[in-house]
Amino acid sequence: MGGYKDLLIYRTAVTIFDFTNLFCNRWIEKRSRTFDQMIQAARSGKQNIAEASKEVSTASDMMLNSVSRSSYTELAEDYEDFLRLRELPIWKKTDPGVLRIRTFREVIDIPTNLPNLSNWTNLDFSMPENFANLMLTLCHKQGYLMDQFLRAKEKIFVEKGGFKENLFRKRNAFKNKLV
Repeated sequence: MGGYKDLLIYRTAVTIFDFTNLFCNRWIEKRSRTFDQMIQAARSGKQNIAEASKEVSTASDMMLNSVSRSSYTELAEDYEDFLRLRELPIWKKTDPGVLRIRTFREVIDIPTNLPNLSNWTNLDFSMPENFANLMLTLCHKQGYLMDQFLRAKEKIFVEKGGFKENLFRKRNAFKNKLV
């Protein structure tokens, strides 16, 4: 694949997008605003990572990745609402189901992890409680990964500057060679 498609944050975004579509088609009324918003939040998270990777401007890159990060916060809220409104438990970080989900590793060589859904956690995803908590856990995991990614980008920017600063340095170096 190459480029942004090999990034862990992108692969996790694809998994969240695919699983959100499956979840919504199973348990959310298709004509509801929630259905559209959940799909859109998952799509926005994924698409903004792709778009950011093609940005020349460091500020635009970081802004788009930040928008992606916010999409996963919004999506996590939707999954929490789903569980709360149905009086289903929201699993704690120490819940055995969460611990199993957190061991999942993205497979970069395949286009989707949908076929692996039940294989890697041994949870019954025909139950909305399990599926919604899976998605909530993946959204939290993605939030953590996005935070780490943004911190790394910020560190590079602080140490090396942005696109315009680097162009200015190169232009000055070129002009100094001419003198």
